[in-house]
Amino acid sequence: MRKTKGIAVVTGILALTTLTQCFTEKQNEGQRLYEANCQSCHMEDGSGLRNLIPPIASADYLQKHREELPCLIRHGLEGPILVNGQEYDRPMSGLETMRTDKITNLLNYIQTNFGNNNERYTLQEVDQLLESCPPHQH
Repeated sequence: MRKTKGIAVVTGILALTTLTQCFTEKQNEGQRLYEANCQSCHMEDGSGLRNLIPPIASADYLQKHREELPCLIRHGLEGPILVNGQEYDRPMSGLETMRTDKITNLLNYIQTNFGNNNERYTLQEVDQLLESCPPHQH
């Protein structure tokens, strides 16, 4: 009986360690996705590029257009937008093949970093918002 209990404890510890590593990797995934897909334009600190590319750091757009952000990440954006009182009008390419879970992690990283303290997204919320994307947002 003791041997079985010992095996169960060791198995539990291994499972917990593996699970923690998964969460840690997922937690850092948003940052990695930002660095790989967004940082070259929005900059390492999220400040954007003066008069050309809007900031995401302390950006009012993130709260005012929360429901549009998953579609914006997936399909990109064309046309003028207003961020922190300044108009920007440069196209942003979308990440058409990015999976919903990765879009969720990317958005949550942006929403909780760069001076932003916005509500996080759930996977279900992002999935629903992506389903309702306007058909010709390109």
